[in-house]
Amino acid sequence: MAELTLRETSARTPAWLEWTLVGLAILALLAAPFFVYPIFLMKMLCFALFACAFNLLLGYTGLLSFGHATFFGGAAYFTAHAVKVWGWPPEAGILLGMAGAALLGLVMGFFAIRRQGIYFAMITLALSQMFFFFCVQAPFTQGEDGIQGVPRGVLLGVLDLNVSINMYYFVLAVFLLGVFAIWRIVNSPFGMILRSIRENENRAISLGYSVASYKLAAFIMSAALAGLAGSLKAIVFQFATLTDVTWQMSGEVILMTLLGGIGTMVGPVIGASLVVGLENTLATSGFPVTIATGLIFMVCVLIFRRGIVGELYARVLGRAGKG
Repeated sequence: MAELTLRETSARTPAWLEWTLVGLAILALLAAPFFVYPIFLMKMLCFALFACAFNLLLGYTGLLSFGHATFFGGAAYFTAHAVKVWGWPPEAGILLGMAGAALLGLVMGFFAIRRQGIYFAMITLALSQMFFFFCVQAPFTQGEDGIQGVPRGVLLGVLDLNVSINMYYFVLAVFLLGVFAIWRIVNSPFGMILRSIRENENRAISLGYSVASYKLAAFIMSAALAGLAGSLKAIVFQFATLTDVTWQMSGEVILMTLLGGIGTMVGPVIGASLVVGLENTLATSGFPVTIATGLIFMVCVLIFRRGIVGELYARVLGRAGKG
């Protein structure tokens, strides 16, 4: 049997394997805060949602963005400012963060989608750097100090988010809703058009589709969901800093997605969990985290060329084909 490509793998992923992994993951996440530090789990979920949002653009539309930290960090700033300075409740602050990220996605995508390939990536990087320098100078971001001491507040006037277990299950619920939204987008007629654009853009144009409009819509959706992850992070950790809008953050989410497997629903979650877990484990060891992450990335590129989950799918499908 000929070797499966990443795109063939993602298109032929067996439904039973997807749902089995999802069911086990949800059960594990429900029980996790009783065995693992909740703050670590919440950080993992925030970055997993961020990676899933990025995968919507890269894995299913074929657009590599080097500027997704703009949406993640920008939403964190918007939410932190609204909750701390304006006194908004957490749910309103999160919605504002999503809306702000979607608006940034509209502006950035309007310019970026006019180019393809590396030129698209470089435009997103350039615009992201412009936003970074804006955050350095803007008064509401408080410069290098960032916005600190953001109150978690009370969700819908009922649930006190200062209680860690309440905060965790709120983050988990938002994460699951975000991933479900991505799943619906990918498996809708709109998602099928995005895949066709990824596979053969010229053929999609010949069929009469407005490719630019679909790319822009996918860019905005990805930006809004990345903003949701950033808003959650600002509430969980009660601060927003310049770290969230640097180009390194954009590189980190690319790494998470590639490690897990682009074009899969579960892959970015696995990749984000691996990177966040590695950072947490090595934080007090004195060993450089970037070196360890780089080594793991090299191993995955050499052995798991489709990513961890993508390689798993390919091997399962390969055995099924031989059988």
